[in-house]
Amino acid sequence: MQGTTRDVNQRASTASRTTSRLKSAARITWLHATRHVGPGIVSSVAYFDPGNWGVDLQAGSQYGYKLLFIVLLAGIFAVFFQSLASKLGCVTGLADLASNCRLLLYNRPKHTKLYRWLVLYPLYVLAEIAIISTDLAELLGSAIALSLLFPSLPLWAGVLITASDVFILLIIGDPLRGRPVKMFEWLIAVLVLAVFISMAMIIARVHIDWGTTFLGFVPSKTVFQSGGLYTSIGIIGATVMPHSLFLGSFLATQDRVTSSKASIVSNMSSESLHEPPQATFGFRNVFKKFITSCINTFRVVPVEEVDPPKSHSDHPNNALGFVRAHLWHSIIDVCVSLIGFAVLINAFILILASAVFYYGSGRTGSEVPASLFDAHDLILSLVGKPAAFLFALALLCAGQSSSIIATVAGQVVCEGFIRWRVSPVLRRLITRSLGLIPSMIVAVAVGKPGIDTLLVASQVALSIVLPFVVFPLVWLTSSKNVMAVEEPRDASLQAPVNLETLTRATTDIESPGEGQVYFNNSRITAGIGYAVWLLILIANVYVIVTLAMGDSS
Repeated sequence: MQGTTRDVNQRASTASRTTSRLKSAARITWLHATRHVGPGIVSSVAYFDPGNWGVDLQAGSQYGYKLLFIVLLAGIFAVFFQSLASKLGCVTGLADLASNCRLLLYNRPKHTKLYRWLVLYPLYVLAEIAIISTDLAELLGSAIALSLLFPSLPLWAGVLITASDVFILLIIGDPLRGRPVKMFEWLIAVLVLAVFISMAMIIARVHIDWGTTFLGFVPSKTVFQSGGLYTSIGIIGATVMPHSLFLGSFLATQDRVTSSKASIVSNMSSESLHEPPQATFGFRNVFKKFITSCINTFRVVPVEEVDPPKSHSDHPNNALGFVRAHLWHSIIDVCVSLIGFAVLINAFILILASAVFYYGSGRTGSEVPASLFDAHDLILSLVGKPAAFLFALALLCAGQSSSIIATVAGQVVCEGFIRWRVSPVLRRLITRSLGLIPSMIVAVAVGKPGIDTLLVASQVALSIVLPFVVFPLVWLTSSKNVMAVEEPRDASLQAPVNLETLTRATTDIESPGEGQVYFNNSRITAGIGYAVWLLILIANVYVIVTLAMGDSS
Protein backbone atom coordinates (compact mmCIF):
# COMPACT_ATOMS: atom_id res chain seq x y z
CA MET A 1 0.00 0.00 0.00
CA GLN A 2 2.83 2.35 0.86
CA GLY A 3 4.60 1.40 -2.37
CA THR A 4 1.49 2.23 -4.38
CA THR A 5 1.15 5.60 -2.64
CA ARG A 6 4.82 6.34 -3.28
CA ASP A 7 4.44 5.49 -6.99
CA VAL A 8 1.43 7.75 -7.27
CA ASN A 9 3.32 10.59 -5.59
CA GLN A 10 6.32 10.07 -7.88
CA ARG A 11 4.10 10.12 -10.99
CA ALA A 12 2.37 13.24 -9.72
CA SER A 13 5.73 14.87 -9.04
CA THR A 14 7.00 13.88 -12.48
CA ALA A 15 3.85 15.23 -14.13
CA SER A 16 4.19 18.46 -12.16
CA ARG A 17 7.83 18.89 -13.25
CA THR A 18 6.90 18.15 -16.87
CA THR A 19 4.09 20.69 -16.76
CA SER A 20 6.42 23.26 -15.23
CA ARG A 21 9.02 22.64 -17.95
CA LEU A 22 6.40 22.94 -20.67
CA LYS A 23 5.14 26.20 -19.21
CA SER A 24 8.71 27.48 -18.95
CA ALA A 25 9.46 26.46 -22.54
CA ALA A 26 6.25 28.08 -23.76
CA ARG A 27 7.06 31.27 -21.85
CA ILE A 28 10.57 31.40 -23.29
CA THR A 29 9.27 30.69 -26.80
CA TRP A 30 6.65 33.43 -26.48
CA LEU A 31 9.26 35.86 -25.15
CA HIS A 32 11.63 35.16 -28.03
CA ALA A 33 8.79 35.39 -30.55
CA THR A 34 7.49 38.73 -29.29
CA ARG A 35 10.99 40.19 -29.25
CA HIS A 36 12.51 38.83 -32.46
CA VAL A 37 9.63 38.08 -34.83
CA GLY A 38 8.86 41.04 -37.05
CA PRO A 39 11.69 41.94 -39.45
CA GLY A 40 11.15 38.75 -41.42
CA ILE A 41 7.44 39.45 -41.81
CA VAL A 42 8.15 43.05 -42.85
CA SER A 43 10.70 41.86 -45.41
CA SER A 44 8.36 39.16 -46.75
CA VAL A 45 5.82 41.78 -47.84
CA ALA A 46 8.02 42.81 -50.75
CA TYR A 47 7.93 39.27 -52.13
CA PHE A 48 4.18 39.05 -52.81
CA ASP A 49 3.38 42.57 -53.99
CA PRO A 50 1.00 43.21 -56.94
CA GLY A 51 3.88 42.75 -59.39
CA ASN A 52 4.27 39.17 -58.18
CA TRP A 53 0.52 38.66 -58.56
CA GLY A 54 0.68 39.61 -62.24
CA VAL A 55 3.62 37.31 -63.00
CA ASP A 56 2.19 34.38 -61.03
CA LEU A 57 -1.18 34.72 -62.79
CA GLN A 58 0.60 34.68 -66.14
CA ALA A 59 2.65 31.62 -65.20
CA GLY A 60 -0.34 29.65 -63.90
CA SER A 61 -2.66 30.51 -66.80
CA GLN A 62 -0.06 29.57 -69.43
CA TYR A 63 1.78 26.61 -67.90
CA GLY A 64 -0.43 25.24 -65.15
CA TYR A 65 1.33 24.00 -62.04
CA LYS A 66 4.63 23.29 -63.81
CA LEU A 67 6.33 26.53 -62.76
CA LEU A 68 5.69 26.07 -59.03
CA PHE A 69 9.29 24.88 -58.84
CA ILE A 70 10.42 28.33 -60.03
CA VAL A 71 8.30 29.97 -57.32
CA LEU A 72 10.01 27.78 -54.72
CA LEU A 73 13.45 28.43 -56.23
CA ALA A 74 12.85 32.19 -56.24
CA GLY A 75 11.78 31.93 -52.59
CA ILE A 76 15.00 30.11 -51.72
CA PHE A 77 17.01 32.83 -53.46
CA ALA A 78 15.08 35.42 -51.44
CA VAL A 79 15.79 33.58 -48.17
CA PHE A 80 19.49 33.37 -49.03
CA PHE A 81 19.97 37.05 -49.84
CA GLN A 82 17.65 38.28 -47.07
CA SER A 83 19.64 36.20 -44.56
CA LEU A 84 22.87 37.80 -45.80
CA ALA A 85 21.29 41.24 -45.41
CA SER A 86 20.23 40.42 -41.84
CA LYS A 87 23.70 39.13 -41.04
CA LEU A 88 25.32 42.28 -42.43
CA GLY A 89 23.14 44.57 -40.32
CA CYS A 90 23.41 42.45 -37.17
CA VAL A 91 27.21 42.16 -37.28
CA THR A 92 28.20 45.64 -38.43
CA GLY A 93 25.41 47.59 -36.73
CA LEU A 94 26.01 50.18 -39.45
CA ALA A 95 22.37 51.06 -40.17
CA ASP A 96 21.93 49.07 -43.39
CA LEU A 97 23.33 47.85 -46.70
CA ALA A 98 23.30 51.38 -48.13
CA SER A 99 25.44 52.73 -45.28
CA ASN A 100 27.89 49.86 -45.73
CA CYS A 101 28.13 50.61 -49.45
CA ARG A 102 28.88 54.27 -48.65
CA LEU A 103 31.55 53.33 -46.13
CA LEU A 104 33.11 50.98 -48.69
CA LEU A 105 33.12 53.42 -51.62
CA TYR A 106 32.94 57.03 -50.39
CA ASN A 107 36.49 57.49 -49.05
CA ARG A 108 38.60 55.10 -51.10
CA PRO A 109 42.33 55.78 -50.61
CA LYS A 110 42.89 55.90 -54.38
CA HIS A 111 40.68 57.36 -57.12
CA THR A 112 38.26 58.67 -54.52
CA LYS A 113 36.08 60.78 -56.80
CA LEU A 114 36.07 58.04 -59.43
CA TYR A 115 34.55 55.57 -56.96
CA ARG A 116 32.03 58.13 -55.76
CA TRP A 117 30.73 59.29 -59.12
CA LEU A 118 31.05 56.10 -61.14
CA VAL A 119 30.08 53.52 -58.52
CA LEU A 120 28.50 54.91 -55.33
CA TYR A 121 26.15 57.56 -56.73
CA PRO A 122 25.02 55.44 -59.73
CA LEU A 123 24.28 52.65 -57.25
CA TYR A 124 22.15 55.08 -55.25
CA VAL A 125 20.28 56.15 -58.40
CA LEU A 126 19.60 52.51 -59.28
CA ALA A 127 18.30 51.86 -55.77
CA GLU A 128 15.96 54.84 -56.08
CA ILE A 129 14.76 53.58 -59.48
CA ALA A 130 13.99 50.22 -57.88
CA ILE A 131 11.97 51.88 -55.12
CA ILE A 132 10.06 54.09 -57.54
CA SER A 133 9.31 51.05 -59.73
CA THR A 134 8.16 49.15 -56.66
CA ASP A 135 5.90 51.98 -55.53
CA LEU A 136 4.50 52.19 -59.06
CA ALA A 137 3.53 48.50 -58.90
CA GLU A 138 1.91 48.98 -55.49
CA LEU A 139 0.01 52.03 -56.73
CA LEU A 140 -1.31 50.15 -59.76
CA GLY A 141 -2.17 47.03 -57.76
CA SER A 142 -4.09 48.98 -55.13
CA ALA A 143 -5.92 50.97 -57.82
CA ILE A 144 -6.93 47.75 -59.57
CA ALA A 145 -8.13 46.32 -56.24
CA LEU A 146 -10.30 49.38 -55.59
CA SER A 147 -11.84 49.18 -59.04
CA LEU A 148 -12.59 45.49 -58.43
CA LEU A 149 -14.14 46.18 -55.04
CA PHE A 150 -16.18 49.09 -56.41
CA PRO A 151 -17.02 48.35 -60.07
CA SER A 152 -18.58 51.76 -60.62
CA LEU A 153 -15.33 53.48 -59.66
CA PRO A 154 -13.29 54.51 -62.73
CA LEU A 155 -9.76 53.19 -62.88
CA TRP A 156 -8.26 56.67 -62.91
CA ALA A 157 -10.24 57.52 -59.75
CA GLY A 158 -8.82 54.41 -58.09
CA VAL A 159 -5.33 55.66 -58.93
CA LEU A 160 -6.06 59.03 -57.31
CA ILE A 161 -7.57 57.48 -54.18
CA THR A 162 -4.63 55.13 -53.78
CA ALA A 163 -2.19 58.02 -54.22
CA SER A 164 -3.76 59.75 -51.22
CA ASP A 165 -2.86 56.92 -48.83
CA VAL A 166 0.13 58.99 -47.79
CA PHE A 167 -2.00 60.06 -44.82
CA ILE A 168 -1.60 56.56 -43.37
CA LEU A 169 1.97 57.49 -42.55
CA LEU A 170 0.74 60.55 -40.66
CA ILE A 171 -1.07 58.14 -38.32
CA ILE A 172 1.76 55.66 -37.70
CA GLY A 173 4.48 58.32 -37.65
CA ASP A 174 8.03 57.44 -38.60
CA PRO A 175 8.50 53.65 -38.35
CA LEU A 176 12.28 54.00 -38.24
CA ARG A 177 12.51 56.21 -35.19
CA GLY A 178 10.49 58.10 -32.64
CA ARG A 179 8.08 55.25 -31.87
CA PRO A 180 8.51 51.58 -31.01
CA VAL A 181 9.14 49.68 -34.22
CA LYS A 182 6.87 46.88 -32.95
CA MET A 183 3.82 49.05 -33.67
CA PHE A 184 4.88 49.24 -37.31
CA GLU A 185 5.67 45.53 -37.45
CA TRP A 186 2.30 44.53 -35.99
CA LEU A 187 0.51 46.71 -38.54
CA ILE A 188 2.34 44.99 -41.39
CA ALA A 189 1.74 41.56 -39.80
CA VAL A 190 -2.02 42.20 -39.76
CA LEU A 191 -1.98 43.08 -43.47
CA VAL A 192 0.14 40.02 -44.28
CA LEU A 193 -2.25 37.74 -42.39
CA ALA A 194 -5.19 39.32 -44.22
CA VAL A 195 -3.59 38.46 -47.58
CA PHE A 196 -2.68 34.93 -46.47
CA ILE A 197 -6.11 34.11 -45.00
CA SER A 198 -7.96 35.56 -47.98
CA MET A 199 -5.95 33.54 -50.49
CA ALA A 200 -6.29 30.37 -48.39
CA MET A 201 -10.08 30.80 -48.28
CA ILE A 202 -10.20 31.27 -52.06
CA ILE A 203 -8.07 28.16 -52.64
CA ALA A 204 -10.41 26.19 -50.35
CA ARG A 205 -13.36 27.10 -52.62
CA VAL A 206 -11.65 26.08 -55.89
CA HIS A 207 -11.44 22.50 -57.11
CA ILE A 208 -7.74 21.58 -57.22
CA ASP A 209 -6.02 18.30 -58.07
CA TRP A 210 -3.46 18.36 -55.25
CA GLY A 211 -1.52 15.38 -56.61
CA THR A 212 -0.79 17.24 -59.83
CA THR A 213 -0.18 20.41 -57.86
CA PHE A 214 2.63 18.98 -55.74
CA LEU A 215 4.27 17.56 -58.86
CA GLY A 216 4.68 21.18 -59.93
CA PHE A 217 7.35 21.63 -57.27
CA VAL A 218 9.50 19.06 -59.16
CA PRO A 219 11.81 20.54 -61.84
CA SER A 220 10.23 20.28 -65.28
CA LYS A 221 11.53 20.67 -68.82
CA THR A 222 8.62 23.06 -69.39
CA VAL A 223 10.89 25.78 -68.05
CA PHE A 224 12.94 25.58 -71.26
CA GLN A 225 10.04 25.23 -73.70
CA SER A 226 7.53 27.54 -75.34
CA GLY A 227 8.49 30.71 -73.52
CA GLY A 228 8.66 29.04 -70.13
CA LEU A 229 12.16 30.38 -69.54
CA TYR A 230 10.99 33.96 -70.15
CA THR A 231 8.16 33.58 -67.64
CA SER A 232 10.47 31.86 -65.14
CA ILE A 233 12.87 34.78 -65.34
CA GLY A 234 9.93 37.08 -64.69
CA ILE A 235 9.04 35.14 -61.53
CA ILE A 236 12.60 35.36 -60.19
CA GLY A 237 12.92 39.02 -61.13
CA ALA A 238 9.61 39.92 -59.50
CA THR A 239 10.26 37.91 -56.34
CA VAL A 240 13.70 39.01 -55.11
CA MET A 241 13.16 42.67 -54.31
CA PRO A 242 16.16 45.05 -53.98
CA HIS A 243 14.51 47.45 -51.52
CA SER A 244 13.71 44.63 -49.08
CA LEU A 245 17.44 43.87 -48.76
CA PHE A 246 18.10 47.45 -47.64
CA LEU A 247 15.22 47.44 -45.16
CA GLY A 248 16.03 43.96 -43.84
CA SER A 249 19.63 44.94 -43.09
CA PHE A 250 18.38 48.03 -41.23
CA LEU A 251 15.90 46.14 -39.05
CA ALA A 252 18.62 43.65 -38.10
CA THR A 253 20.62 46.41 -36.40
CA GLN A 254 17.98 47.02 -33.72
CA ASP A 255 18.45 45.75 -30.18
CA ARG A 256 15.54 43.42 -29.42
CA VAL A 257 16.84 42.01 -26.16
CA THR A 258 17.36 45.09 -23.99
CA SER A 259 14.50 47.22 -25.31
CA SER A 260 13.47 49.80 -22.78
CA LYS A 261 11.56 53.04 -22.58
CA ALA A 262 14.82 54.85 -21.99
CA SER A 263 16.15 53.80 -25.38
CA ILE A 264 12.93 54.94 -27.05
CA VAL A 265 13.11 58.31 -25.35
CA SER A 266 16.76 58.60 -26.39
CA ASN A 267 15.86 57.90 -30.01
CA MET A 268 13.11 60.48 -29.90
CA SER A 269 15.30 63.16 -28.42
CA SER A 270 18.09 62.57 -30.92
CA GLU A 271 15.79 62.90 -33.92
CA SER A 272 16.42 66.14 -35.77
CA LEU A 273 13.12 66.07 -37.65
CA HIS A 274 10.94 66.15 -34.52
CA GLU A 275 10.52 68.66 -31.76
CA PRO A 276 10.65 67.47 -28.13
CA PRO A 277 7.24 67.21 -26.43
CA GLN A 278 5.88 70.38 -24.89
CA ALA A 279 5.23 70.55 -21.17
CA THR A 280 1.98 72.53 -21.47
CA PHE A 281 -1.05 72.09 -23.69
CA GLY A 282 -2.34 75.63 -24.19
CA PHE A 283 -3.82 76.68 -27.51
CA ARG A 284 -0.75 78.70 -28.45
CA ASN A 285 1.63 75.82 -27.68
CA VAL A 286 -0.53 73.29 -29.51
CA PHE A 287 -0.81 75.56 -32.56
CA LYS A 288 2.95 76.22 -32.51
CA LYS A 289 3.66 72.51 -32.25
CA PHE A 290 1.32 71.81 -35.17
CA ILE A 291 3.02 74.41 -37.39
CA THR A 292 6.46 73.11 -36.41
CA SER A 293 5.42 69.55 -37.20
CA CYS A 294 4.13 70.58 -40.62
CA ILE A 295 7.37 72.42 -41.39
CA ASN A 296 9.50 69.49 -40.22
CA THR A 297 7.49 67.16 -42.42
CA PHE A 298 8.87 68.86 -45.51
CA ARG A 299 12.42 69.42 -44.27
CA VAL A 300 15.44 67.67 -45.70
CA VAL A 301 18.37 67.70 -43.29
CA PRO A 302 21.81 66.10 -43.34
CA VAL A 303 22.45 63.20 -40.99
CA GLU A 304 24.69 64.53 -38.24
CA GLU A 305 27.77 62.44 -37.53
CA VAL A 306 30.50 63.02 -34.97
CA ASP A 307 33.87 61.91 -36.34
CA PRO A 308 32.39 59.52 -38.94
CA PRO A 309 34.53 56.48 -39.89
CA LYS A 310 36.24 56.55 -43.26
CA SER A 311 36.40 52.78 -43.76
CA HIS A 312 35.17 49.56 -42.20
CA SER A 313 38.48 49.30 -40.35
CA ASP A 314 37.60 52.48 -38.44
CA HIS A 315 34.06 51.35 -37.65
CA PRO A 316 33.55 49.22 -34.51
CA ASN A 317 31.11 46.40 -35.19
CA ASN A 318 28.51 45.25 -32.70
CA ALA A 319 29.61 43.40 -29.59
CA LEU A 320 29.92 39.63 -29.82
CA GLY A 321 27.20 39.21 -27.19
CA PHE A 322 24.77 41.29 -29.29
CA VAL A 323 25.52 39.27 -32.44
CA ARG A 324 25.07 35.93 -30.69
CA ALA A 325 21.84 37.11 -29.06
CA HIS A 326 20.26 38.30 -32.33
CA LEU A 327 21.80 36.58 -35.35
CA TRP A 328 20.29 33.12 -35.00
CA HIS A 329 16.85 34.56 -34.25
CA SER A 330 16.96 36.88 -37.27
CA ILE A 331 17.91 34.00 -39.59
CA ILE A 332 15.02 31.86 -38.32
CA ASP A 333 12.62 34.80 -38.56
CA VAL A 334 13.59 35.44 -42.18
CA CYS A 335 13.39 31.78 -43.21
CA VAL A 336 10.02 31.11 -41.57
CA SER A 337 8.45 34.36 -42.77
CA LEU A 338 9.58 34.10 -46.38
CA ILE A 339 8.80 30.40 -46.78
CA GLY A 340 5.65 30.49 -44.63
CA PHE A 341 4.13 33.63 -46.12
CA ALA A 342 5.83 34.87 -49.30
CA VAL A 343 6.38 31.50 -51.00
CA LEU A 344 2.97 30.14 -49.96
CA ILE A 345 1.08 33.24 -51.09
CA ASN A 346 2.86 33.25 -54.47
CA ALA A 347 2.16 29.52 -54.79
CA PHE A 348 -1.51 30.12 -53.94
CA ILE A 349 -1.81 32.73 -56.69
CA LEU A 350 -0.19 30.45 -59.29
CA ILE A 351 -2.31 27.47 -58.17
CA LEU A 352 -5.45 29.59 -58.40
CA ALA A 353 -4.59 30.75 -61.92
CA SER A 354 -3.81 27.18 -62.97
CA ALA A 355 -7.04 25.77 -61.54
CA VAL A 356 -9.39 28.32 -63.11
CA PHE A 357 -7.56 29.21 -66.34
CA TYR A 358 -5.32 26.32 -67.39
CA TYR A 359 -7.27 23.31 -66.13
CA GLY A 360 -10.70 24.83 -65.47
CA SER A 361 -13.55 26.08 -67.62
CA GLY A 362 -11.88 29.49 -67.94
CA ARG A 363 -9.04 28.10 -70.05
CA THR A 364 -7.51 30.91 -72.09
CA GLY A 365 -4.85 29.07 -74.03
CA SER A 366 -1.08 29.43 -73.69
CA GLU A 367 -1.01 32.48 -75.96
CA VAL A 368 -3.24 34.60 -73.73
CA PRO A 369 -1.92 35.17 -70.19
CA ALA A 370 -4.45 36.07 -67.53
CA SER A 371 -4.52 39.51 -65.95
CA LEU A 372 -5.72 40.60 -62.51
CA PHE A 373 -9.01 41.72 -64.04
CA ASP A 374 -9.47 38.37 -65.80
CA ALA A 375 -8.77 36.45 -62.60
CA HIS A 376 -11.31 38.47 -60.62
CA ASP A 377 -14.01 38.15 -63.29
CA LEU A 378 -13.53 34.40 -63.62
CA ILE A 379 -13.48 33.83 -59.84
CA LEU A 380 -16.69 35.85 -59.66
CA SER A 381 -18.42 33.70 -62.29
CA LEU A 382 -17.05 30.29 -61.28
CA VAL A 383 -16.59 30.47 -57.50
CA GLY A 384 -18.88 33.25 -56.39
CA LYS A 385 -19.03 36.82 -55.14
CA PRO A 386 -17.46 36.16 -51.68
CA ALA A 387 -14.34 34.62 -53.25
CA ALA A 388 -14.04 37.49 -55.74
CA PHE A 389 -14.36 39.97 -52.88
CA LEU A 390 -11.61 38.16 -50.94
CA PHE A 391 -9.38 38.23 -54.04
CA ALA A 392 -9.74 41.99 -54.41
CA LEU A 393 -9.31 42.54 -50.66
CA ALA A 394 -6.14 40.46 -50.60
CA LEU A 395 -4.76 42.43 -53.55
CA LEU A 396 -5.55 45.72 -51.78
CA CYS A 397 -3.84 44.59 -48.55
CA ALA A 398 -0.80 43.38 -50.52
CA GLY A 399 -0.55 46.69 -52.35
CA GLN A 400 -0.92 48.87 -49.26
CA SER A 401 1.52 46.90 -47.09
CA SER A 402 4.10 46.75 -49.89
CA SER A 403 3.72 50.46 -50.52
CA ILE A 404 4.43 51.34 -46.88
CA ILE A 405 7.49 49.05 -46.94
CA ALA A 406 8.78 50.72 -50.12
CA THR A 407 8.48 54.15 -48.51
CA VAL A 408 10.39 53.10 -45.39
CA ALA A 409 13.04 51.43 -47.55
CA GLY A 410 13.36 54.70 -49.45
CA GLN A 411 14.20 56.47 -46.20
CA VAL A 412 16.87 53.89 -45.46
CA VAL A 413 18.41 54.19 -48.93
CA CYS A 414 18.48 58.00 -48.87
CA GLU A 415 20.04 58.22 -45.42
CA GLY A 416 22.52 55.44 -46.11
CA PHE A 417 23.86 56.47 -49.50
CA ILE A 418 23.85 60.29 -49.40
CA ARG A 419 23.32 60.95 -45.64
CA TRP A 420 20.22 63.09 -46.14
CA ARG A 421 17.18 62.55 -43.92
CA VAL A 422 13.58 63.14 -44.98
CA SER A 423 10.29 62.44 -43.25
CA PRO A 424 8.30 59.40 -44.44
CA VAL A 425 5.46 61.68 -45.56
CA LEU A 426 7.72 63.74 -47.83
CA ARG A 427 9.38 60.58 -49.03
CA ARG A 428 6.00 59.09 -49.92
CA LEU A 429 4.90 62.27 -51.71
CA ILE A 430 8.02 62.30 -53.90
CA THR A 431 8.00 58.63 -54.93
CA ARG A 432 4.22 58.52 -55.31
CA SER A 433 4.18 61.63 -57.48
CA LEU A 434 6.73 60.07 -59.83
CA GLY A 435 4.52 57.01 -60.19
CA LEU A 436 1.23 58.90 -60.29
CA ILE A 437 1.90 60.79 -63.52
CA PRO A 438 2.45 57.78 -65.83
CA SER A 439 -0.28 55.82 -64.03
CA MET A 440 -2.89 58.52 -64.60
CA ILE A 441 -1.89 58.96 -68.25
CA VAL A 442 -2.12 55.22 -68.93
CA ALA A 443 -5.34 54.78 -66.91
CA VAL A 444 -7.12 57.59 -68.79
CA ALA A 445 -5.73 56.97 -72.28
CA VAL A 446 -5.45 53.16 -72.47
CA GLY A 447 -7.35 51.68 -69.52
CA LYS A 448 -7.04 48.14 -68.18
CA PRO A 449 -4.62 46.72 -70.83
CA GLY A 450 -2.26 49.65 -70.34
CA ILE A 451 -2.29 49.26 -66.56
CA ASP A 452 -1.35 45.58 -66.90
CA THR A 453 1.49 46.45 -69.29
CA LEU A 454 2.79 49.16 -66.96
CA LEU A 455 2.66 46.72 -64.04
CA VAL A 456 4.85 44.23 -65.92
CA ALA A 457 7.24 47.00 -67.01
CA SER A 458 7.83 47.96 -63.36
CA GLN A 459 8.93 44.38 -62.64
CA VAL A 460 11.36 44.44 -65.57
CA ALA A 461 12.98 47.54 -64.07
CA LEU A 462 13.33 45.79 -60.69
CA SER A 463 14.90 42.75 -62.31
CA ILE A 464 17.49 44.90 -64.07
CA VAL A 465 18.47 46.70 -60.85
CA LEU A 466 18.70 43.54 -58.72
CA PRO A 467 22.24 42.38 -59.73
CA PHE A 468 23.69 45.79 -58.85
CA VAL A 469 22.33 45.43 -55.30
CA VAL A 470 23.12 41.75 -54.82
CA PHE A 471 26.81 42.00 -55.77
CA PRO A 472 27.88 44.45 -53.00
CA LEU A 473 25.79 42.46 -50.50
CA VAL A 474 27.69 39.25 -51.25
CA TRP A 475 30.98 41.15 -51.40
CA LEU A 476 30.51 42.83 -48.02
CA THR A 477 29.34 39.70 -46.19
CA SER A 478 32.27 37.74 -47.63
CA SER A 479 34.89 40.21 -46.35
CA LYS A 480 36.73 39.38 -43.12
CA ASN A 481 37.53 43.03 -42.61
CA VAL A 482 33.82 43.94 -42.68
CA MET A 483 32.43 40.98 -40.73
CA ALA A 484 35.01 40.76 -37.90
CA VAL A 485 33.80 41.11 -34.29
CA GLU A 486 36.10 41.71 -31.34
CA GLU A 487 36.22 38.80 -28.93
CA PRO A 488 35.57 40.04 -25.38
CA ARG A 489 38.08 39.40 -22.63
CA ASP A 490 35.35 38.51 -20.16
CA ALA A 491 35.30 34.73 -19.97
CA SER A 492 31.52 34.69 -19.42
CA LEU A 493 30.98 36.26 -22.81
CA GLN A 494 33.23 33.70 -24.48
CA ALA A 495 31.07 30.76 -23.56
CA PRO A 496 30.12 28.66 -26.59
CA VAL A 497 26.69 29.34 -28.04
CA ASN A 498 26.20 26.31 -30.31
CA LEU A 499 28.38 27.70 -33.07
CA GLU A 500 28.11 24.49 -35.12
CA THR A 501 24.36 24.94 -35.44
CA LEU A 502 24.84 28.62 -36.27
CA THR A 503 27.32 27.68 -38.99
CA ARG A 504 24.89 25.26 -40.61
CA ALA A 505 22.27 28.01 -40.79
CA THR A 506 24.07 29.96 -43.55
CA THR A 507 25.82 31.96 -40.84
CA ASP A 508 29.34 30.80 -41.34
CA ILE A 509 31.54 31.60 -38.32
CA GLU A 510 35.24 30.96 -38.48
CA SER A 511 37.37 30.20 -35.48
CA PRO A 512 38.52 33.30 -33.65
CA GLY A 513 42.01 34.48 -34.35
CA GLU A 514 43.93 37.30 -32.75
CA GLY A 515 41.00 38.28 -30.55
CA GLN A 516 38.39 38.37 -33.31
CA VAL A 517 35.44 36.23 -34.39
CA TYR A 518 34.73 36.26 -38.11
CA PHE A 519 31.15 36.08 -39.39
CA ASN A 520 32.04 36.38 -43.08
CA ASN A 521 30.68 33.93 -45.64
CA SER A 522 32.56 30.71 -46.18
CA ARG A 523 33.86 29.99 -49.67
CA ILE A 524 30.87 27.75 -50.34
CA THR A 525 28.36 30.41 -49.25
CA ALA A 526 30.17 33.12 -51.21
CA GLY A 527 30.35 30.84 -54.24
CA ILE A 528 26.61 30.21 -54.08
CA GLY A 529 25.98 33.94 -53.76
CA TYR A 530 28.07 34.84 -56.79
CA ALA A 531 26.56 31.95 -58.79
CA VAL A 532 23.02 33.16 -58.11
CA TRP A 533 24.13 36.72 -58.92
CA LEU A 534 25.53 35.49 -62.26
CA LEU A 535 22.31 33.57 -62.98
CA ILE A 536 20.20 36.69 -62.38
CA LEU A 537 22.57 38.75 -64.53
CA ILE A 538 22.34 36.28 -67.43
CA ALA A 539 18.56 36.21 -67.03
CA ASN A 540 18.43 40.00 -67.28
CA VAL A 541 20.57 40.01 -70.40
CA TYR A 542 18.22 37.43 -71.90
CA VAL A 543 15.17 39.57 -71.10
CA ILE A 544 16.74 42.74 -72.54
CA VAL A 545 17.87 40.98 -75.73
CA THR A 546 14.46 39.35 -76.14
CA LEU A 547 12.66 42.67 -75.76
CA ALA A 548 15.13 44.36 -78.13
CA MET A 549 14.33 41.72 -80.76
CA GLY A 550 10.66 42.67 -80.53
CA ASP A 551 9.35 39.73 -78.49
CA SER A 552 7.21 41.38 -75.80
CA SER A 553 5.23 38.25 -74.93
